[in-house]
Amino acid sequence: MHQKARYKGLEWLLLVAHYILYFAFVFSHVPFWAGILFIAIHQAATGFYLGSIFAPNHKGMPVLEKESKVSFLQRQIMTSRNIYAHPLTDFVYGGLNYQIEHHLFPAMPRNKLKEAQGIVKTFCQERAIPYHETNITQSFKEILQHLHLIGAPLRRA
Repeated sequence: MHQKARYKGLEWLLLVAHYILYFAFVFSHVPFWAGILFIAIHQAATGFYLGSIFAPNHKGMPVLEKESKVSFLQRQIMTSRNIYAHPLTDFVYGGLNYQIEHHLFPAMPRNKLKEAQGIVKTFCQERAIPYHETNITQSFKEILQHLHLIGAPLRRA
């Protein structure tokens, strides 16, 4: 089922306005090449930050075929991992360290995901559904182990 965006024209207008205002602000405050350098660094830093948020929650987790007979609930839980809650983690991740709950309830405000976590974890435990939660260090270890495993055929070649 595909739904059309309700405010597609408004979204495009706001997106264009964002970039016009962004570039106008940057180039009205600094010389051209400094502005280019600022934008490059800004975009790289933003990409690095977003990658450091998304990678620990998804990389190395099972990838299911679209035709898989797995339910929506199981698909969302099996393909995501949570990073243990801590006030600092919650701040840095903006609540997206509760990735399983975010996938199950994408419209839920991020400040409510921690509350939902208790309900979801209990639900999963009662039904023997694997619920994967780990710390950030272990998450990166799992990612590197997965990359090592899938890269093995290339090392043998």
